[in-house]
Amino acid sequence: EEEMLESGGGLVPPGGSLTLSCTASGFQFAGRVTQWFRQAPGREREMITYALDSGRTSYYANSIKGRFTASLDDAANTIYLRMTRLRPEDTAVYYCYSSYKGTTGRGIQVTVSS
Repeated sequence: EEEMLESGGGLVPPGGSLTLSCTASGFQFAGRVTQWFRQAPGREREMITYALDSGRTSYYANSIKGRFTASLDDAANTIYLRMTRLRPEDTAVYYCYSSYKGTTGRGIQVTVSS
């Protein structure tokens, strides 16, 4: 069975950093489109990164540009979202996505608060 599992979320003060991981089982990230998106309470789901099959990220949302970096480790079959200079408005549930059958992770909470 194919699935993706996120980890690395939690509570962090404003200005802090977190790295989210998303590990796939049952399929490979290589050769697929991958995305990170998030959903804050009362707001629509927002795609924040988009990467083509090479793993090179081709899109960052303006809301996170310059602060977040997405990457792919083929050997670990894991994608990462390095988040720095976090702001309270980054508080949301974060999801990873693969174009393999439209597989989406279960989501992980990130809370930015003092």
